Amino acid sequence: MSDEFQSSKPIYMQIADKIIIDIVRGKQKFGDKMPSVREMAVQMGVNPNTVQRTYSELERMGIVETRRGQGTFVVENEQLLNEIKGSLQTEIIKTFVEKMSEMGVTKDQMMACLKLYLEEEQ
Repeated sequence: MSDEFQSSKPIYMQIADKIIIDIVRGKQKFGDKMPSVREMAVQMGVNPNTVQRTYSELERMGIVETRRGQGTFVVENEQLLNEIKGSLQTEIIKTFVEKMSEMGVTKDQMMACLKLYLEEEQ
């Protein structure tokens, strides 16, 4: 996994993004226990301090909670999950529009391109 990290964003935030996407997709469910810091560090191929920082950031965001002596768990908060999902969708769409605009693609062309792509995917 460590070869897959981008230099443009801190590694701990890239790991946090991956965890958030896993939660949004249902791979990690409300109340699930997260792997220990050491386990996650081995899985991700990073230093345990990086994972600790990731968990701290996720806790600050209200996505996980640490229970002393038990570990770190995904919080049970459907409203938060829906807000995060909406934010991710907006971020992805914004990036798409910015990249297409940089290429000189008009909004109408973007819509046509997106429609064609979605029709081909079905």
